[in-house]
Amino acid sequence: MKEQIQDLLAQATGRDASDFSDTTADLYADGLLDSMATVQFLLSLQDEFDIQVPVSEFDRSAWSSVDKIEDRVKELQND
Repeated sequence: MKEQIQDLLAQATGRDASDFSDTTADLYADGLLDSMATVQFLLSLQDEFDIQVPVSEFDRSAWSSVDKIEDRVKELQND
C-alpha cells in the first residue's frame, strides 16, 4: 500500500516517487505537497482504494506523511 500511495503522490505532484521514500517526513513542511496537489491526490486515493475522504473533515496534520496516509486509508477501508 505504501508504494501505491507514493506513486499517487508522485502523480499528483509531478515529482518522482523516490521523493516520498521517507515515509515519516512531513509532506507539507518539506514542501512536497501543497493544497492543489492535495485535492488531486485525495481524488486519486478515493479511486484507487475505494474510500471516501470528506474534504470538509480533512485535517492536514492527520495526512501529513506517507505513514499517516496509510493509517487513514486503512481506517476508512474498515468503516
